[in-house]
Amino acid sequence: MPVVTADAVVVGGGHHGLVAAALLADAGWDVCLLEATDGVGGAVRSAELHPGFTADLFSAFYPLYAASPVLQALDLGAHGLRVSHAPVVLAHPPRPDGDRAALLFRDREATAARLAEEHARDGDAWLELCRQWDTVGDAVLRTLFTTFPPVRGPMALLRAIGTAEALRLARFLLLPAKRMGEELFAGEGARLLLAGNAAHADAPVDAPVSGAFGWLLAMLGQKHGFPVPVGGAGELSAALERRARTAGATVHCGQPVERIDVRGGRAVAVHTSSGLTVRARRAVIADVNAPLLYRELLPADAVPARLLRDLDKFEWDTPVVKVNWALDGPIPWRADGVADAGTVHLGADELGLVRWSADLESRTLPASPFMLFGQMTTADASRSPAGTQSAWAYTHLPRGIDDDASADEVARRVDAVLEEFAPGFAGRVVHRHVQRPGDISATDPNLVGGAVNGGTAQLFQQLVFRPVPGLGRAETPVGNLYLGGSSAHPGGGVHGICGALAARAALGDHGKLGFARRRAVSAALDLVYR
Repeated sequence: MPVVTADAVVVGGGHHGLVAAALLADAGWDVCLLEATDGVGGAVRSAELHPGFTADLFSAFYPLYAASPVLQALDLGAHGLRVSHAPVVLAHPPRPDGDRAALLFRDREATAARLAEEHARDGDAWLELCRQWDTVGDAVLRTLFTTFPPVRGPMALLRAIGTAEALRLARFLLLPAKRMGEELFAGEGARLLLAGNAAHADAPVDAPVSGAFGWLLAMLGQKHGFPVPVGGAGELSAALERRARTAGATVHCGQPVERIDVRGGRAVAVHTSSGLTVRARRAVIADVNAPLLYRELLPADAVPARLLRDLDKFEWDTPVVKVNWALDGPIPWRADGVADAGTVHLGADELGLVRWSADLESRTLPASPFMLFGQMTTADASRSPAGTQSAWAYTHLPRGIDDDASADEVARRVDAVLEEFAPGFAGRVVHRHVQRPGDISATDPNLVGGAVNGGTAQLFQQLVFRPVPGLGRAETPVGNLYLGGSSAHPGGGVHGICGALAARAALGDHGKLGFARRRAVSAALDLVYR
C-alpha cells in the first residue's frame, strides 16, 4: 500500500478545504488534499445538463465571496476567475396577479427610489439602513469571520457607535425578519427585501435572528451585488484549485477517506478506500460535516462521550429540492423589472413566508413553495446561447421528509407557481432536470439528505453552539485535528472562513507560542467535553 507523508492533510476538496490548503501551502507547509469525488468544489460546481446550457448544481450567487477578506486576499482573478452581475441584483414579486416587484439594485439610490414609489418614507428608511451598514458592517463581518472569542470586531463596533447604540444593535440583530421589516418599513416591498433574503437560511422568518440573515444578505447585495463566476460556479472552485496548486499543495481526487488514525491523542495519519495512507506531521484539516468526522472517520475511543451525546442533538438544515431548466427564450414575467434580475424570490408574499416556514416546521409539504430562482444567463451571458435562458429554482422539504415522491411533488408545485407568475413559462422549457435530496447527497456525500449548509443556521446551533456546544473554534478534542467545513463556525455560505480558521489554528499551534496555545485550548476543551 502506498504511504506518503505531508505536513498537513486536508480531507475534502470543497471550497473550505481548498482555502485551507492554499493558506497552509503559503506558509511553507507540505500539503496533501484528498477529495472523495472525481473533482474538487463540493457545493460549488457546475455542469452542462443540456447541450449549450451551463447549470450550477448547488450554490450559484456569491455575495459572501465578494465580502470575504479571505477569498479576496487569495486574488483568484490572477488564477482565471472572472465574475459578472445581472442588471438587477434581485426581485421579489409578492403575488402572481401583480405587475410590481420589489427590486434591489447595486445603486442604493435606485433601490430607495423604487421603494419610495410604494411608500414615500421607505426610500429614506432604506438609505438610513445603508448608512447604518456603512458604520457597522465591517465590524459585524469581522466579528462573524473570526474565531471565538471575537475581540477586534466588537471593539471596533464600540468605537464606532458606543455602548448604548451597541445594545440597540444587539436587539436589532436578534429580531425575527418579519418583526424587523415591520419596525423599519411601512410598505411590503422593502419588507420583502429583508424577509426574502432571510429565507436563504433555514431560520423561520418569525424566529429570532432570522432578521440578521435578511439584513446581512440585503446589505451585501446592496454593496457588492450577487456576483456569479463567468462560465459557471465550477470556475470559482477551479480558480481555488489553481491557487492551492500554485502555492505548492497537491490535490488528489477520487480518494474517499475511510479513517483517521489517532495515537497519543493526536491525529497522525489518514487512510483512503484505495489503500493510500498519508501520514500527517502537523495537522489534519477536515472539510467534512461534523457527524461524519466524529462518528465515522475517527476511532470511537478518540471522541469524548459527551461530544458524541451532543451530536445526537445535531440538527441538519432542511432538505433541498432543485429544478434546472433550459429555456428557448426569456421568461414571460408578469411583474416589471423581474426579467433583469439575477436572483428572484418567488412564491410568497410577507405573510406567505410565515405560512411556508410553518409548513416546513410542521412537516407539511407546502402547497405553494417559496423558492429562490436564478436567471443565470441574465447574470452571465455565457451560460446559454443568445436569446435563451439557463435557469434554476430551489426550495425545501420539511425535515424528516426527503423521499423521491415528496421531492417530485414539490418540484411539480414549483412548476405551477412559475406558471402563475410567468404565464407561458412551461412552453419555453426545452429541458428540465430535478435534483432530489438523494441526488444531491449522491453527487456530494457531504451534503447529507440534501442539506447544503452543514447544519441548521438557527441560533441554537450557531456561534459557540456550532456544531455542538463548545468553543466556537476549529480545534477539536483530538490534537492536530481541525474541523474546517461548514459544520464549523461561522457556518454555511461560500466565504472560505471555516477553512481559513482551521488553517490559522493549525499554524498557530505550531508557531512560536504554539505549546502554550495548545495547552490553553486543550484545557478549555477538557472543561467542555470531559
